[in-house]
Amino acid sequence: MSEHLGFIGLGNMGAPMAERLLDAGYRLTVFDTRASAMQPLVARGAQVAGSPAAVASTVETVLVSLPTPDVVRQVAVGTDGIVAGTRVKTFIDLSTTGPRAAQQIAKALEAQGITAVDAPVSGGVSGAQKGTLAVMVSCPRSRFEQIRPLLEVIGKVFYLGDRPGLGQTMKLANNLLSATALAITSEAMVMGVKAGLDPRVMLDVINAGSGRNSASQDKFPRAVLSRSFDFGFANGLMYKDVKLCLEEAEALGVPMWVASAVRQLWFLACSQIGPEKDFTTIVQCIEQWAGVEVKPPG
Repeated sequence: MSEHLGFIGLGNMGAPMAERLLDAGYRLTVFDTRASAMQPLVARGAQVAGSPAAVASTVETVLVSLPTPDVVRQVAVGTDGIVAGTRVKTFIDLSTTGPRAAQQIAKALEAQGITAVDAPVSGGVSGAQKGTLAVMVSCPRSRFEQIRPLLEVIGKVFYLGDRPGLGQTMKLANNLLSATALAITSEAMVMGVKAGLDPRVMLDVINAGSGRNSASQDKFPRAVLSRSFDFGFANGLMYKDVKLCLEEAEALGVPMWVASAVRQLWFLACSQIGPEKDFTTIVQCIEQWAGVEVKPPG
């Protein structure tokens, strides 16, 4: 019989990851606060549970993909959370919470005999759909070897060590670079367009040269030049990740002057454009100031 897993949080990232687990033959019991989010999986045979505790009383391994550290905390160790489950042995957190939250949750779960696996992912919605995410894992090595096959269904798996929070630290470093690339590429592209350059040619040159980055290669061609702004990640979530990274750097005594400026720009994007808007709309902050739009001429 195929392994039975729990999956909580069926948003932009969680839903395609859960779909891939079904494709690979795993059985799922799912929970989301939105009934509509569960329906496509139910149509494919997934079972529905009424709470995180109910999921954790049905299966031994529960994966979660949730938006903020507070939500992860509530689902993991809150009233009617996973900690109240009667069968669960392994809690796999695919969210971005920051290392300190991961450490606190791991300690609380360990007291109940539940092993926490810190496993944030990177690669966006398209990576979740294709199974090409980077999965950054920290947990006891023996548990890692047990869960590696199911994690390999959703992406390329990297083992970072046995200390809770190491996966989160890696994810924050990655997302700081992603946020910085998108912010600085926005500034460079708006400058070029205002000076009279064609943004399509700008991207061709940048991507053939030393300035190429994830924003110039993927985000601008797909979601900015087209003005679709639908890459699949929200301004508010990116601001949260940069903020968590700066908090961790401060706790470690690491200066981050550039990151501080990047955080300010993401705060501006949340304030002016909206925290729920796609993170590619950050370019609009610079466009509005400069009085131009980054789009092909005519």
